[in-house]
Amino acid sequence: MKRFLDLFLVLLTAPLWLPVLGVTALAVRLALGRPVCFRQERAGWQGRPFLLIKFRTMRPGAGPDKERLTPFGRWLRAASLDELPELLHVLRGKMSLVGPRPLPVRYLPRYTAAQARRHEVRPGLTGWAQVNGRNALGWEEKFRLDVWYVEHRSLGLDLRILALTLWHVLRGRGVAATGHATMPEFKGSEDSRAPRK
Repeated sequence: MKRFLDLFLVLLTAPLWLPVLGVTALAVRLALGRPVCFRQERAGWQGRPFLLIKFRTMRPGAGPDKERLTPFGRWLRAASLDELPELLHVLRGKMSLVGPRPLPVRYLPRYTAAQARRHEVRPGLTGWAQVNGRNALGWEEKFRLDVWYVEHRSLGLDLRILALTLWHVLRGRGVAATGHATMPEFKGSEDSRAPRK
């Protein structure tokens, strides 16, 4: 049923988001040049890697994200327009509309056993953590909310999260963690860093 909902909503709204996708791609090309898209290997369902594609928001090169993030890129993130290409991942079945956000593959060995449960479902464009604080939350709280979603997931909860997402996108809050362009790197929890017996 969840997969059906994903396909139904993405295809139903395609006349709305496809033109926005094209215009945003052109805007990124004019404002930031090439490449238009950012690509990174992320962990999907069961931790399986896939190549996530989203619109680029930063200047290329070395340096902190905060310095490389452009004003135009900041606006794209606030409006969540940088995430539009991920709708194609939903169509391919690599992602869902609702689920824990896909994170870099290098984080996989850093999770505790409880945190790793976030991979029991497909990653999503939006999720329970996103509508309860987004990047304004710390990693531990985000993962706690992700696991709560895994344990309580339902069609009704997905519809509620989608409705709340629209509201939060319009408000543009919680896009970045305090003092960061987005989120600091996840280094691991105390439990995951403890030596294993």
